Amino acid sequence: MIKVGIIGGAGYTAGELIRILINHPNVEIKFVNSSSNAGNKITSVHGGLIGETDLSFTDQSPLGEIDVLFFCTAHGDTKKFMDTNTIPKGLKIIDLSTDYRKESAEHGFVYGLPELNKSRIQAAERVANPGCFATAIQLALLPLAKAGLLKNEVHVNAITGSTGAGQSPTDTSHFSWRNDNVSVYKVFDHQHLAEITQSVKQLQGDFKTAINFIPVRGNFSRGIFATIYTECPLSLDEAKKLYSDFYSDAAFTFIADKNIDLKQVVNTNKALLHLEKHGNKLFIVSVIDNLLKGASGQAVQNMNLLFGLNEKTGLNLKPIGF
Repeated sequence: MIKVGIIGGAGYTAGELIRILINHPNVEIKFVNSSSNAGNKITSVHGGLIGETDLSFTDQSPLGEIDVLFFCTAHGDTKKFMDTNTIPKGLKIIDLSTDYRKESAEHGFVYGLPELNKSRIQAAERVANPGCFATAIQLALLPLAKAGLLKNEVHVNAITGSTGAGQSPTDTSHFSWRNDNVSVYKVFDHQHLAEITQSVKQLQGDFKTAINFIPVRGNFSRGIFATIYTECPLSLDEAKKLYSDFYSDAAFTFIADKNIDLKQVVNTNKALLHLEKHGNKLFIVSVIDNLLKGASGQAVQNMNLLFGLNEKTGLNLKPIGF
């Protein structure tokens, strides 16, 4: 059994991670750290797990008792923990924050998008889990980058559910403001642009054009619906073949012939892509669940790769439906 520890256990991504791991056939959760909830039952925060676990939160982090450590911490806190604690040799780490997504030989984290870095993840010890927006947008762009076809500006509009803002209420996440409302934020300057550009340049080294990203706050709880377009010389059939070939061995990314919607992926680790050609522009729709393929589901997918398991193990999650 893979012995697991979780730091930052009270947030939405931690709740989804625990939900997956308590049903994973190869996992035993040894501890879930949350200093503000130490001693309380996990179900006191994650009520959807009532009847599924008797685990309690702890303020301890016995790193010597585990094989892999997940960080579901606020941005900046993973690095603080790594800098102030002795990390046992051989302990695998999966960080869901932004702290180590920019690859560097200094920290040794591999960027954990399986569709891009599967073999590197399998050989890694430390994995930086991608951001939710970044996952949806990269999956829409990587086949074009691999073919060297991102020569013109890329235009992205992506709307996310309120869970993307975290569990603590804010002026732009509480129900009264978010419901029946839509707004934009961090226009052209979202933090996920750095990792998106890093991945595109990994496949297309001469990429120099702008990714014009408009992030949108949606009036729903979970999911990301991204639309992307750029000039492309390929016909629609050629583009579909390019994408199908690129994702031919992907465990969770699929090309849909018909137009797609958010409910097809909510509560799953799937990413769906739909392609259309309009004049000289290729139009791509990309949908994921921000808490699963955009966070905790992908983290477990990466754990499976780290330990030589099938990517899909423990991730047979079904869409919510209608």
